[in-house]
Amino acid sequence: MTIFDQLFFNSFNYYKKTAYKNKANRIAIIYITIVQVSLLLVLGVFFAEFFQQMHVATMSSTNAWVLLAFASLILYFFNWIQYSGKKRKIMNANQKKKSGYGIFTLWLIPAVAVFLATLFLTVI
Repeated sequence: MTIFDQLFFNSFNYYKKTAYKNKANRIAIIYITIVQVSLLLVLGVFFAEFFQQMHVATMSSTNAWVLLAFASLILYFFNWIQYSGKKRKIMNANQKKKSGYGIFTLWLIPAVAVFLATLFLTVI
């Protein structure tokens, strides 16, 4: 099980126990997509700044943001396919240990990633 699977199931199990019981799967899919997109944003900003320092012309800023939006939609679709239905139920049943990250820790991951991306953008 990957780290993204563990993060998904931690958020799914948290929201399954709250008042959002019926929408727990949808919230967890949105959460894992936000985590993946924020990590993709950090990598993209890092490499954009690196290539700018190396004076390599790769693509414009507008094209990069459009590519990030398109990648976000693709990631959401793949997460929806992976974590909906029978496969999620099988993975949830096979989950051996229940690691309990707090919801604050779970939502801190994408917040820190976005902070790092803005830090990379403003430093150089």
